[in-house]
Amino acid sequence: MDKDKKHPSIFEPFALILNVVTGVLGAIIGMQIVTTLGVTPNTAIIGALVAMLIARIPITIFNKYKSIHRQNLVQTSISSATFGAANSLLIPIGIPFAMGTPDLIVPMLIGSALAMFVDAGILYKIFDSKLFPASGTWAPGVATAESILAGDKGGKRAGLLGLGTAIGLIGSWFHISMSAFGVAFIGNIWALTMFGIGLMIRQYSIPWFNVDVNKLYIAHGIMIGAGIVALIQVSLLIFKKQKKQPVGNEAALETAAASGEAALTRPINEAKRALGFGFVAYLIVALIIALGGGLLTKMSLGMLIGFLLFAAFAAFVHELIVGIAAMHSGWFPAFAVAFITLLFGMLIGFPPVALALLAGFSASTGPAFADMGYDLKTGHILRGNGANREYELAGRKQQYITGMIAFGVALLTVIVTYKTYFAQNLVPPIDKVYVSTIKAGASPEIAKQLLLWAIPGALVQLIGGPSRQLGVLFATGLLILTPSACWAVLAGIAIRIVVTRIWKKEAEGPMSIMAAGFIAGDALYSFFNSVFKFRK
Repeated sequence: MDKDKKHPSIFEPFALILNVVTGVLGAIIGMQIVTTLGVTPNTAIIGALVAMLIARIPITIFNKYKSIHRQNLVQTSISSATFGAANSLLIPIGIPFAMGTPDLIVPMLIGSALAMFVDAGILYKIFDSKLFPASGTWAPGVATAESILAGDKGGKRAGLLGLGTAIGLIGSWFHISMSAFGVAFIGNIWALTMFGIGLMIRQYSIPWFNVDVNKLYIAHGIMIGAGIVALIQVSLLIFKKQKKQPVGNEAALETAAASGEAALTRPINEAKRALGFGFVAYLIVALIIALGGGLLTKMSLGMLIGFLLFAAFAAFVHELIVGIAAMHSGWFPAFAVAFITLLFGMLIGFPPVALALLAGFSASTGPAFADMGYDLKTGHILRGNGANREYELAGRKQQYITGMIAFGVALLTVIVTYKTYFAQNLVPPIDKVYVSTIKAGASPEIAKQLLLWAIPGALVQLIGGPSRQLGVLFATGLLILTPSACWAVLAGIAIRIVVTRIWKKEAEGPMSIMAAGFIAGDALYSFFNSVFKFRK
């Protein structure tokens, strides 16, 4: 089944050096682009291409990188370092800098770093459970896996991927969101339809209805309602009584296999324990941030306890919502959900310093969670979609270790370079939004809007159920302003329905490869455009 009987180890000397080097490269790319453009590029496919090129260097030591599993470790490293440095570290520490409280940078860096490691650890422990199954869409992970497989196998697969990538590059040149178009080919149609409708309302709410869904906090309220129901749905899955299958009962085992439960590698009880430990870990991190930030002298004991509980709960919910959106749509509204946390903190009445720390702490959770999900999805496909359970678990563990090393590399890179960025007044643009919101203060009108629009958000999420996540995906679309992305999603869904009705299951494989090409083309265009700025 697999060419390698034993999964390659990240601790092979050359592998470790290569992954550290690519990790540094990914961290620098992430910080540079998030401070100049405000977004974080998906560098996983860049890492895969680097590994493929290395494999073709005619030197013996590089021949090992013909292994798709070693290539997977390289893409895991650069991807983790990019999102870790930019989203989980630089954005949080940019908030106290932009607020004019540089003494909070170090406590925020310590807290956000710990939260990043906890974030990725929780995903590793619950990946391929009922909550976050490996069979989920995780679109960027699919794109990276298909790119690696095309380079390995060639033939028709390579041709389809190449064609999809070319179309993706051309479409991106004309400012078409090819990632959105590609995701529509492989994701849940119901969830993505709601995502597309949300994108459409966000883009056209002003010209069509003379209403700004962002300024009126409509999008935020809908996400709050949908998020609360999603949290209840996740809780029901966690605490649902599990049926015990009799040992040796072949009929029962066949039934479990047919339902997909037998294929899951993480039992729900293990996921439950991981989430419990995760919440406690977040509580400890919140305490460290509060002590380091001097909140003992700025808050009463009762308010401090309230802050700790709220911060831990907000971080916990933040990563789940971001993870759900990332799994189903390939997009994760981490900035917007952290902004919702900030709004709640303001309505509660936390002082400005506590709000700055709260926003940074919340922002540091979610991105590492989502990115680790993408990377593990890539590995899951490359390892045969879990056909060999032991090999899958061994490979997943190596990816997890690789990711944690890359996060460490990202942390060191940020420590060495953040002063240079701040000396040039380079901070992620979203930090200025957080700070201006804190300075403006909350109002009863904001609370009214949030509560009002939480009701339809909750209803939509309730109707869709936990498998479709209609409310969360609708709110995700409302929170993202990407021109014409709505048309790309809805057109992709329409084409998918027509093609699958004509060619049925035979069309699924080629469509998923083409979709991977669209996403890869968009990622490559975004990366090179941000680096070389060949088009404004």
